[in-house]
Parts: sequence; C-alpha cells; structure tokens
Amino acid sequence: MGGDPVPGFAGYQVWLITGSQAPLPSADWSRAMWTCAVDGAPARWWLCCRVPRMMEPKGSDGDRDRESEAGLVLRYQSYRRRWLVLFASSALSCSNAMCWLTFAPIADQTARYFHISMDQVNWLSMIYLIVGVPFGFWTTWILDMLGLKTSLILSSWLNLAGCAMQLLSVADFVPQESWKFPLLMVGQTLGALAQPLVLFSPTKLAAIWFPEQQRATANMISSMANPLGILFANILSPMLVKKPSSMPVLMIVYAVPAAIACLLTSVGIRDKVPPTPPSAGAANSTSEPFFRGVKMLLKNKAYLILMVCFGGGIGVFTSFSALLQQILCVRGYSNVSRMRDQPYGLAVVCSLFGLLGFSIYPVGMELGVECSYPVGEATSAGLIFVSGQLQGSLFIYFLPALAQPVTSDGSACQVGVGAALDWTVPTLVLAAICSLEACCFALLFHTEYRRVSAEDDEDSSALLDGAVSE
Repeated sequence: MGGDPVPGFAGYQVWLITGSQAPLPSADWSRAMWTCAVDGAPARWWLCCRVPRMMEPKGSDGDRDRESEAGLVLRYQSYRRRWLVLFASSALSCSNAMCWLTFAPIADQTARYFHISMDQVNWLSMIYLIVGVPFGFWTTWILDMLGLKTSLILSSWLNLAGCAMQLLSVADFVPQESWKFPLLMVGQTLGALAQPLVLFSPTKLAAIWFPEQQRATANMISSMANPLGILFANILSPMLVKKPSSMPVLMIVYAVPAAIACLLTSVGIRDKVPPTPPSAGAANSTSEPFFRGVKMLLKNKAYLILMVCFGGGIGVFTSFSALLQQILCVRGYSNVSRMRDQPYGLAVVCSLFGLLGFSIYPVGMELGVECSYPVGEATSAGLIFVSGQLQGSLFIYFLPALAQPVTSDGSACQVGVGAALDWTVPTLVLAAICSLEACCFALLFHTEYRRVSAEDDEDSSALLDGAVSE
C-alpha cells in the first residue's frame, strides 16, 4: 500500500492510495473509489480528498453531512434558486392550462364568434389530449436525455407561440370564415405540444433540485399549478366574454401570463442540474435508457394498474373540465352566475370533486416513480399522463353520442350551430368509470417504495465502504 500527493488540486489536499483496504489518512477525509485493471489484474485506486470546511458552494441555503464513525462525509447541497426553477415551472404549467381551457367555459360564445358547431368547440380542448398521446413518448425522451432545462424552455416558447396564434385568430384583418378557426386550431396545437413538456416535469424537478424531505412538497406545488390554471380559466373566461365581441380582450389577457412564464423560464433556469446533488437519489441517478425503461414498465404489474386506474382518473377529470359548461347550461346555469335551484349543493359537490381529485394527483405521480424505480422519472410520469390523455380523448369523443337533444325552457345555453344536449347519461357513465377504477386500484395495487429503499441502501453502502480496516 502506498500513497503520493496528487498535484493540481488548489485548495484541496489530495492523496492517491493503492490497495484493497485503503484507510483514510485522517478522520475528516472523504474518498471516492474507481475500479480499474493494471496488467489484466484488478486493482483499486482510492482518491482521498480533504475538502476545507470554508469552501461552500455559492447560492446554497442548506446542506446535510452524513458521517460514519470512520469519518466518511457524504455532503448533499440544496440551492436557493431551486425555488425560482419551481416557480418558473409552475407559472408555465398554470399558463398552459389556461390556454387549454380558454374556450370550454364559454363554448356557446365561442361557437357564435367563430361560426362553428359545438363539436368543433370540443376539438379545441380535445386537440390537447390527442397531441399529448404520440408527443408524450417524445417528451419522456427529451426530459430523460436532454434534461429539465431544455424541456421547460422549449415548452415555454411553444406555449407563447400558441397564445400568439390565438391572438392572431381574432385580429380584424383576418377573414372570418376561411382563416380564424384554422389559426385558432394551430394555436391550440402549439399549446398542446407544450403541455407534456411541462406536465411531465414535476417529479423530475423535485428529484434533481430538492432534498428528500422537500420532494413531495415541490411535486405538489408544481403539479397543482395546472389545476390552478384550470380554475383561472373557468373564472376569467366567463367574466371577460359576456358577448362574442369580447373575444379579442380574452386573448390578450391570456397572452400576458404566457409571456411572463416564457421570460421566467428562459432567463431563470440556467443549469441543467444543480452543481451539487441535493440527495442520495439525485447523486446516484441511474435511470434506465428510454426504450429499456418503457419495456420494464410494461412488465411491472403494479405500475400497469396505476397507469390504467390513475390515468383513468386524469381522463375523467380532463373530460369533465372540458364539457362542464355544456353539462350545466342545459340545466339553467349561465357561464357566470345563475345558481338555479340548488346553489349550495352544486358548490359542495364541485368542491369535493376538486379537493379529492387534485390531492391525489401529486401523490399518484410520486407513487409512479417509487414503484417503477430505476426507470426515469419522466418516463414513469409520462406514460401515466399518456394513459390519461388517451382515456380523456375517448371520453370527450364518445360521451356526446350518449347525450340527448333537449328544448327545455330553463336552458341557458346560447349555442351557435349545435343544439343543447341533456348530459345525464354521460355523467352517470363517468361516475361509473370512476367507481370501477377506484375499486380496482384499491384491491389490486400493491408495491414497495423502490426509490426510498435504493436511497437507504446507497447510504448504508457508502458508510460501509468508508469504514476503517482494523
């Protein structure tokens, strides 16, 4: 066994030690190990590095030292700018959700302004679901191979371009019949391309930027930004468009948060990953290659159950959000106020639906990562989202066939070319699907927390490797 100083490491004391049982030079030294071959025989080279305590990474607001009795120090660092990355991602997700459901709460006014049918109005929402299915696979590859920074910046510019096309579709110089609706569909398609890039990111963002105890919180904040955008769309669209001529004002208002989100993302996200990992999972990320990861997921029984059942819940919520105005207007509820007959009951039911539905979303995404580890976070979250988009598009496409035309005097629908429909049967079908998938999940889903176990094993292995040989 021998040791020699290694030059070229300013500010550090570094020794290169050979031997199968290389001890630490002193109790406050850390080391990393490489396995190599010398003349065909395996040999161990230990790089022991004494890091001065005063050398702290700039911009950090928390660190954790895990130290064994032998003195091995494992340091993970979190940075204050992780909150800026989280805020930029959340703002982008919120803006994209607003663009998605811009027209769903004002379906009747949209049909009148663009001179289209209610089926065409539904396509403005359904295009997000249809595009999300094939593009979702490409998105998982982008996130796992090119990284979070590339994904979010690309998403922000696509989202801004979509809002710009929406704004162009209501310009006075655009011919009404031949160009307005096609331009609007192009804008919605660009927004649909942006959606998977930001919706697949919460689990990966939480994993690479936040320490273990903050991962669930970061995932929750980023995931809930999308429902917050849905809330804003359902409030702002009916308030701003009380008559078809107000449509241009709505487009301008929705373009503002898209521009802000694009600026925050492009300027605020500077690094692909933080300089120092925040946790053992981030430090030892060994995500499987994309296609191998997909193959592993398709063989994982627990993940498949989660993908179908949780994806079904996403699909039900997506379709219900897109069709809500058409469901309620036939019962006399206007886009803004008129709470006919049962205002409190309707408010309670909708609140419970949102409370219970939204709360499960970040938990389900984290559970997908835990039961599929070491598959990449983007891949596991992406396939669940693709499942939800596929089921949601099927619901939106087929449920109107179950609705029956009505001519009720109490209807508040201001339809253009289409007719008001009674959605009693379709909503009962959605309720039955929710109940069936919830029961299947509760009875059939069983899994271990693979990522948590792997991180615990990694910490234990590191401490054992650092033990001093007697």
